[in-house]
Amino acid sequence: MFKMAALTRNLKISQGALQLLRNQASSCQVPIRWLNLHEYQSKQLMADNGINVQRFKVAGTRDEAEEISKTLDVKEFVIKAQILAGGRGKGTFSSGLQGGVKLTTNPKEVTPIVEQMLGHKLVTKQTIGDGVCVKKVMIAEALDIERETYLAVLMDRETSGPVIVASPAGGVDIEEVAHTNPELIFKEPVDIINGLSEEQAKRLAENLEFKEELRDQAANQIKKIYELFLKVDATQVEINPFGETPDGRVVCFDAKMNFDDNAMFRQKEIFEQEDSSEIDPREVEATKYHLNYIGMDGNIACLVNGAGLAMATMDIIKLYGGSPANFLDVGGGVQEDQVYHAFRILTQDTRVKSILVNIFGGIVNCATIANGITNACKSIDVQVPLVVRLEGTNVNEAKKILSDSGLRITTASDLDDAAKKAVDSLPI
Repeated sequence: MFKMAALTRNLKISQGALQLLRNQASSCQVPIRWLNLHEYQSKQLMADNGINVQRFKVAGTRDEAEEISKTLDVKEFVIKAQILAGGRGKGTFSSGLQGGVKLTTNPKEVTPIVEQMLGHKLVTKQTIGDGVCVKKVMIAEALDIERETYLAVLMDRETSGPVIVASPAGGVDIEEVAHTNPELIFKEPVDIINGLSEEQAKRLAENLEFKEELRDQAANQIKKIYELFLKVDATQVEINPFGETPDGRVVCFDAKMNFDDNAMFRQKEIFEQEDSSEIDPREVEATKYHLNYIGMDGNIACLVNGAGLAMATMDIIKLYGGSPANFLDVGGGVQEDQVYHAFRILTQDTRVKSILVNIFGGIVNCATIANGITNACKSIDVQVPLVVRLEGTNVNEAKKILSDSGLRITTASDLDDAAKKAVDSLPI
């Protein structure tokens, strides 16, 4: 359902792109692990690259907040809870405080507000369970916004390169704008070789309805945002609002940046900033062993090689009345120890009542998977039914390994047979 090409083609841009793929996991979408930075981290990157943002500092304790309230010389403070989920402004804290974004002109009110945020859980429309514990609060200069617009740079499969999506209707849910006023959404594909031209930047500034005297400034900021997008290997840079102040400044008031994990070797300093405290611990654990894992709420665990095959496996489990407990793609270069860790992670989920292994051995050696399965079952003492379907490279050797293991493993002839057997193995 969600693909970047469809996103830009249908003009349905969502705030907080990181959450999109992860939230789509329950709908069997391809899980791509994108680094997601907090707002203050993104803004620091922007400020370091000549992009206009508000002055700000970050507090992790009461004392730090009090010091900032005394040293940050501003007319009005904006205090923002730092979590990776969207919808903070309308969220609710476990402390009883309403809203994760607060304004005050009184420096003495900063610390009491921060105290009601730090160490308390914030529930928003994008958080799960009982919310996310707030560990950092950004205290920034509150600027008057004369007008708000929306700007995002994304990778677009349809045009095989970056695309800038802009709208003069910023500061609100851009998906709603695309639905109710699609004429207010503008797309500007960018040639990845030639880059964003001056003409394109000025056209975007004009489409965003900046006053003539601000268009050069806005175009310059747009170019710098695009340059940053490329420099840091971002998959998305979203500015909402991208606005202007009464005194004639073009400012990025709220920033969201996502990064492709494939760029980790080039962007080590950025990736070291990752906050994994809001990520499912199983996902964090799986990443250590180069496994692609996303947990779901079903009861049949899946171990598959290849994202497409994984999605097909989850779909057919649903077709036969089961419910997938996870997405787990072991990849083409999987080794025996990775299979062991995959089983260990799968069996940590108490909701798992059956495991389905579905491997098509092209690059993957089926014998490697079979050895990994038998070693894992012996080491972990897997107690739930295990259904295995193997096909491809060294499949006969793999089947012999499984049959000679003496373990309670149910083999399947094809995916259809495997799904039926996995569903039938569930306790009544």
